[in-house]
Amino acid sequence: MAKVFGYAEVAKHNTADSCWVILYGNVYDVTDFVSQHPGGAKVILQLAGTDATEEYDPIHPPGILEENLKPEQKLGSVNLDTLPAVEKSPVETGDAIQDGSVELDSILNIDEIEEVATKQISRKAWAYYYSAGDDLMSKKFNNEVYRKILLRPRIFVDCVNCDTSTSFLSHKVKLPIYVSPAAMARLAHPDGEWGIAQACEQYGAMQLISQNASMTPEQIVAGAKEGQVFGWQLYVQTERAKSEAILARMNKLPQIKFICLTLDAPVPGKREDDERSKNIGSNLPVRAAVQEDASVNKTSTDAKAPSPPKSMGVGQSLFWGTAADLTWQRTLPWLAQHTSLPIVLKGIQTHEDAYLASLHAPQVKAIILSNHGGRALDTAPPAVHTLLEIRKYCPEVFDCVEVWVDGGIKRGTDVIKALCLGARGVGVGRAALFGLGAGGKEGVARVLEILKAETETCMRLLGVERVDQLGMHHINARAIERDIYDGPAALERPSLAARLRAKL
Repeated sequence: MAKVFGYAEVAKHNTADSCWVILYGNVYDVTDFVSQHPGGAKVILQLAGTDATEEYDPIHPPGILEENLKPEQKLGSVNLDTLPAVEKSPVETGDAIQDGSVELDSILNIDEIEEVATKQISRKAWAYYYSAGDDLMSKKFNNEVYRKILLRPRIFVDCVNCDTSTSFLSHKVKLPIYVSPAAMARLAHPDGEWGIAQACEQYGAMQLISQNASMTPEQIVAGAKEGQVFGWQLYVQTERAKSEAILARMNKLPQIKFICLTLDAPVPGKREDDERSKNIGSNLPVRAAVQEDASVNKTSTDAKAPSPPKSMGVGQSLFWGTAADLTWQRTLPWLAQHTSLPIVLKGIQTHEDAYLASLHAPQVKAIILSNHGGRALDTAPPAVHTLLEIRKYCPEVFDCVEVWVDGGIKRGTDVIKALCLGARGVGVGRAALFGLGAGGKEGVARVLEILKAETETCMRLLGVERVDQLGMHHINARAIERDIYDGPAALERPSLAARLRAKL
């Protein structure tokens, strides 16, 4: 019979020499694991001898305990009647003030989704999701720039039929809207990234899974329907063996159709709201599912990464170990050695880099114009500016690779304007996370429902039946054209013969 411990007995084991924790009503001896913990020993020792469930659950995927601990390290259960009843203030716990449940059907737009979620998720979660670089200028401008583009409706057009379907990398989807890599979704709701996948299936949308997800990729795609499209975001690690193990794992998952290499944040931006959150509640650092997963090598022959700083916000914690030495010459050939999946480059912010990416087709199949949601370099340009740069300096890019965009999408009209400028599709990240916070997987479904309905309404009022009919003639972008880069093109175009030789 399994032993039942009183809380007082567990509390005595609060040192590195004897470290016990309570998780989900069970008692675990984690003494041997303290030195191996990816987030460092200090964070476990802060919780030694206590019930760590509240801090552990939102940021660790199911199954991680079983994968990282031996069966004999589960010592028994705790007598719940002996647990101390300690009430903490919202500031101490990081919990937001609840204002009651909201009928999702009564929420009419993405801003209202965020308002509802903000009242229901922890302050730590809100700070991580909401935060952006420095003064939040790029984050704000990402959305404001769409307001400056005017639409040009045509009349006397049959508006009965409206088809929002399209394709990404030849995979058919029902919406030109995809969910961008959105990290740590279980901070908002237990449904997490799996809940996002369920909502995407309901509306036929594509999902890019964050490498910093709070669930394993296998858990996220569990139950995915045939034809559902997923991509995997890759942050290359300083310890390359870890990234190579992740790629090998993705190669075995048929649901993963491509690798999305993120390049716009080789180091984390200065996100002050997120950094302040490290002083709210537990100092337990957030670790992504694949970082915790036992199937990923935790050692390599690469140079050892430096120890993380003592205190970090969620964003900095997740970025620790990300490589900052990637180059066109080294990284793409390295990727080719470890995966045959198509490559999507995320984080293009200039026409020059868009052009360079197009020269690496067919390995590179698509690019995502993105400033990381304004979370990296503040005052970096919005995707709209980069779209216009490409149109001005190197329009041939659109013929070589698919061009996707993210950042600032809050309305169906934003979706349509991006498509008119030449984007194949648009990504939403924060909206999905706040949708989870507002109502779990149903909240994410409501986000997609709102955007789908608004997109269809905009198409009908423009007099457009299919998304492939959208073009520059449906918008007036003069108000922002004057603000885009106007310097030299700085492009060295190879001859057609050279490009053909490069592809052979």
